[in-house]
Amino acid sequence: MFKYFTLPLLLSSSLAIAQNPLFKDIFTADPAALVHNNTVYLYTGHDEAPNNDVFFEMHDWLAFSSTDMVNWKKHGPIMKATDFKWAKGEAWASHMIERNGTFYFFTTVRHDDTKPGFAIGVATSKSPTGPFKDAIGHALVTDDMTKHTPNDWDDIDPAIYEEENGDTYLFFGNLIPKYVKLSDDLLHLDGEIKTIDLPNFTEALWVHKKDEYYYVSYACEFPEKICYAMSKSVHGPWEYKGILNEIAGNSETNHQSIIEFKGKSYFIYHTGAVPPKDGKPSGGRFRRSVAIDPLYYNKDGSLKRVIMTSEGIESQN
Repeated sequence: MFKYFTLPLLLSSSLAIAQNPLFKDIFTADPAALVHNNTVYLYTGHDEAPNNDVFFEMHDWLAFSSTDMVNWKKHGPIMKATDFKWAKGEAWASHMIERNGTFYFFTTVRHDDTKPGFAIGVATSKSPTGPFKDAIGHALVTDDMTKHTPNDWDDIDPAIYEEENGDTYLFFGNLIPKYVKLSDDLLHLDGEIKTIDLPNFTEALWVHKKDEYYYVSYACEFPEKICYAMSKSVHGPWEYKGILNEIAGNSETNHQSIIEFKGKSYFIYHTGAVPPKDGKPSGGRFRRSVAIDPLYYNKDGSLKRVIMTSEGIESQN
């Protein structure tokens, strides 16, 4: 009987398939992916909560890289929240872009008591895997700059979008979605902070473009789904298109990153789906893990609903 099983086993071994979540030995959250030089760099938060009953515990950001979306190299922590001398902790969601050989890392941290509340900082490096250092010595956005809500966490989850002409915008916010143009050096605001009209918005903005359409996706309601809207301008108006991704298992939050790599589109998100193993804790609401599934477009440009899988995606060699 051995000879009958050998051939299919050999054939199946030639197809490398990822598993979701991607990493089961460390808790990762709030993914942000960057495609650079035929490599995908994946940046995540690092959940370290001792249990799933209190709150998030996040001290640093992690980086991973892959040339096929299946096999990932770990680069370890690239920066701690307290590397910003004006911050006292909370390494929340981030976003990375590259310009002229410099990598710009926009991050969410809690400011020290001189400016209470959450803030957005920016760090730079000549390498996509760091080390990263505070680029301006102070926060780019602080809680006292926006008064749209009474919450001190309404300036979180930075996402950067760069137009073809080089104009660059920072999207961010909790409960109220906001955006602002950045200066050419990406280190200052270049205009007023504006709000966006998006139904059921919670947090986690991400903007991308394909062909003639701009897409803004975001966490909506709570527990969070991912919803999206479309426009023919980065400034809107945005037409709400509905749910893109359902509630992510036993995680009340979700946070997406959308990229195109080697001609295919991907939806990167987090769940609480890591099972307990060998005495290690399971995932959950404060111990999340990043996963990847395909993203597909309809003929009219709208997005097909993302189906979360445990199998993951095929290798993109």
